[in-house]
Amino acid sequence: MRKFLSTLAMAAAASTFMSPAPALAETANPFKCQPGEKYVMNVMVSGVEYWFPVYEMFKQAGQQLGCETAYTGTPEYDVNKQIASFDQALAQKPAGILVHPMNSDPFIEPINRAVDQGTAVVTFAADSPNSKRVSFITSDNLAEGTYAADAVAGAMGGKGEYAVLENPGQDNHDKRVSAFVKRMETKWPDMKLVGRAASNQDPTKAYQAVLSLAQAHPDLGAVFMPEANSAIGAAQAAKEGGGKIKVMLADVNAKILDMIKAGEIYGSVNPNQGMQGYMGFMLLWLAKHPELIDPMNDAKRAGSNAMKVPFVDNGFSIVTKDNADDFYWDKYLKRRGTKGIEE
Repeated sequence: MRKFLSTLAMAAAASTFMSPAPALAETANPFKCQPGEKYVMNVMVSGVEYWFPVYEMFKQAGQQLGCETAYTGTPEYDVNKQIASFDQALAQKPAGILVHPMNSDPFIEPINRAVDQGTAVVTFAADSPNSKRVSFITSDNLAEGTYAADAVAGAMGGKGEYAVLENPGQDNHDKRVSAFVKRMETKWPDMKLVGRAASNQDPTKAYQAVLSLAQAHPDLGAVFMPEANSAIGAAQAAKEGGGKIKVMLADVNAKILDMIKAGEIYGSVNPNQGMQGYMGFMLLWLAKHPELIDPMNDAKRAGSNAMKVPFVDNGFSIVTKDNADDFYWDKYLKRRGTKGIEE
């Protein structure tokens, strides 16, 4: 994508030198927002730290193109309330919305309605593939689950009992868990799945679930969960049980990082959130301005958006004791000198 943007920039520069003088003002910089052109990011559980660096880079990309941006969502883990917040943002007629749909199917109608209204929509981290969204950006959830399984099984010598905590119905979390379990079954046959529990991003539920699982299975050696909140409760339960249960998760926050550094959590696979936000904005902006591209396909004949890019992988990082210091939000925000989601 970087190469693609550089090529476009060079093409724009070339057209500037080749155009007659009166056209210079019009062609000098097509990559610029009109006054009042606004792009919105929308999430559920809006206080979760994961979203903050995503929005930070979403905001930076917007500023570089002279666009307005806003952070929106609902503090609850409730798909209906998130849809209500999405509709509130849509009522302001933004140019585009970057949305993390809590569940795929309930978001089909709201996303389609937004697109029909003229608002571009890109999904991130979780998808609504049957909607009219033009692009989807995420880390490879299957690769994340696969890596986590290899890390845990390798640390246990390829033999032992494990359990998973999950949030049924959330697309990206489901993929991480299913990939984790599948990898264990195919590559690590001596790793035995002894329990599953729905923690639904609730540390208290996760704490109680791990206590129950450990009581029922005294040889439990590891537990994996696809997000950070549950890991806080799971790690506390593991610590109280003597620390023999390895806690592996996806995503990080300050508390998780502290626990990784203290040895209370084994490790985490963390999506590259900044790239998710930055490239998410660029996909969204280009989706709103497809007139800038003229690909050799049937987009015009079919009446579809010429910029449609089904999937972009923003990559992920492996967080351990060795690099945990690089992932603290407060340090990152101080280095950038901004107000984060407040601007």
